[in-house]
Amino acid sequence: MIEYELKPIYSREKSFYRKAIVEIEGDKKTLYSYNTKVAVIEGEKAIVVNIYSATTLRHIKEFLRQNGFEAESKKQIEKDYMRWEKWKI
Repeated sequence: MIEYELKPIYSREKSFYRKAIVEIEGDKKTLYSYNTKVAVIEGEKAIVVNIYSATTLRHIKEFLRQNGFEAESKKQIEKDYMRWEKWKI
């Protein structure tokens, strides 16, 4: 397993100050925002678990964009990537 701090490339922040961590295991990437799992990318599929705050939304947008997914707004992310059923991720 590999773990690294998500660095802002597409957002205006200079750093996320170790509040956004990505964990890679095989072809599965998991984003943790404030130590809470908020998004997973596995293969060509992205799932957003929950958007808890504006800061977490920024982390999720950055994570999705860096991995080639569209992430324009909260509404678009909820529509395209959130699943309202319970997922085991």
